[in-house]
Amino acid sequence: MNGKVTEIKRFAVHDGDGIRTTVFLKGCPLKCVWCHNPEGIPFASQLAYYENKCISCGECIDACLNNAHGMVENSHVFDRELCKACGKCEEVCLGEALKFYGKDMSVDELLPALLEDKEFYDNSGGGVTLSGGECLMQSRFCEELLKKLKENGINTAVDTCGFVKREALDAVMPYTDIFLYDVKAFDEDVHIKCTGVSNKIILENLKYIDSCGKKIEVRIPYVPEFNSDQIEKIAELLSQLKNLTKVRVLAYHNYAGSKYASLEMKNTLPERLPKKEELENAERILREKNISVI
Repeated sequence: MNGKVTEIKRFAVHDGDGIRTTVFLKGCPLKCVWCHNPEGIPFASQLAYYENKCISCGECIDACLNNAHGMVENSHVFDRELCKACGKCEEVCLGEALKFYGKDMSVDELLPALLEDKEFYDNSGGGVTLSGGECLMQSRFCEELLKKLKENGINTAVDTCGFVKREALDAVMPYTDIFLYDVKAFDEDVHIKCTGVSNKIILENLKYIDSCGKKIEVRIPYVPEFNSDQIEKIAELLSQLKNLTKVRVLAYHNYAGSKYASLEMKNTLPERLPKKEELENAERILREKNISVI
């Protein structure tokens, strides 16, 4: 079975406890206005072109079978309409201006790379995290991969937005040590405005995972003027969970602008960044509900 992999990030320290390797899978049902991984939204493979990195070496021209790359007056030009996103040009790009997102990989192909750092996982209390996009859009692949990881004694985490079918959760539940769960808003209308979808299934799935006795780490992206008025309601919801280990308030940043440009996707990133005192206030509200905040 193959999965569509966006990226493999080694020595990740923000995707669960300890030192981890995070596998980012392609495809997401949400369209968050603040998304900092836009390459994870479409399920189809994509080629990113970072024009500022291009050294006009021309290596990509010979590698491309679809004439998507060319030279005009000694400068590289890229025609996205001709690109079939095969990734061959990325392999020869000398300036690292081309980045391929969406490589088809089997579990057996991926597993050796994830086991390389087992010693670091064991010594730091880390492991492997599956993320996205929304990794559970490829739930059967996740199930097979997580099962193999557990057979090799690896701690596992699933980073999910929760907008998935119950069957997807049930498929990975036996092989998942902890769920890293996004809670972006409590009010449905706010969630729709921020992500394009209702949060009814998301909140139901959160309670379901908790009822199954699985550890949960909740992550709240804090985005001023979008979900900043939701913290008190989210805190009340989380205070009712029995298996919540901690909460991370994630300060919104707009560093992903270059990604949107490289993929020729519409940049929806909000302009205003959170202030330190706003984040501290959000953390205070959560702590007042006896919630452990990181």
